[in-house]
Amino acid sequence: MKEIDKKNKTFEDIKHIDENGVEFWYARELMKILEYNKWENFEKVINKAKDACENSGISVFEHFPDVRKLSKRANNAEIEIKDYKLTRYACYLIAQNGDSRKKVIALAQTYFAVQTRKQEITEKEYTMLTEDEKRFYQRDLTRKGNYSLNQTAKRAGVKNFDKFHNSGYKGLYNGETADDIAKRKGLRYREDILDNMGSEELAANLFRITQTESRLKRDKIDTEKKACDTHNKIGKIVRKAIKQAGRNHARRFAYSTKKLKTIRKRK
Repeated sequence: MKEIDKKNKTFEDIKHIDENGVEFWYARELMKILEYNKWENFEKVINKAKDACENSGISVFEHFPDVRKLSKRANNAEIEIKDYKLTRYACYLIAQNGDSRKKVIALAQTYFAVQTRKQEITEKEYTMLTEDEKRFYQRDLTRKGNYSLNQTAKRAGVKNFDKFHNSGYKGLYNGETADDIAKRKGLRYREDILDNMGSEELAANLFRITQTESRLKRDKIDTEKKACDTHNKIGKIVRKAIKQAGRNHARRFAYSTKKLKTIRKRK
């Protein structure tokens, strides 16, 4: 039991949190914990995990984005080396495809499987949450969705991200920019509009985000103008869908002004 607790703590120790609050692990740090000595051997495991991810119909790029790092050698010379920023799910797949003879691999499989399950929530569990808890849950999904969308938009040629995101807001909110929405909600300067939305409004924005990312990839968008036009178009489609469902969403959303930072998880 002590060994398990020690390893679990080690997995947590090498966890990183990016500027958007999204957790990730570096492959080269995980390699050492999983007792692989050569990068070439460990990358074979990563490739198997990527295949498993792709075969499941899940985006490999979102879970295994590669990065480049500078590494110092004995003579103080710096060379560029390859690494990966792994999601928790990617780490789980790596553990599943690792050397099963290693005890630490079994520990990793258990750790990442349990932790991944903790982040999941069933439809039944969701309906039992309070409105504040639903908002907290939807806000977390939206934050992660925006991070993924930003990466895809960047590859599509987007440089002015304020313009890109406002294109989506204008489509969903009938011409309103993020600043317009903030003013309508009576927010102070620099207050995040997403932190001041109800669960339905957050869900609508999450749908806009995920569908825009999907369209950017599927249509192989390669210019900022096309990316902004696509985001605006998806926003309008989501708005139209909500109207057809009998919701005056602009009016309903206007009342969602309670700050998300005041939310506390139910014990």
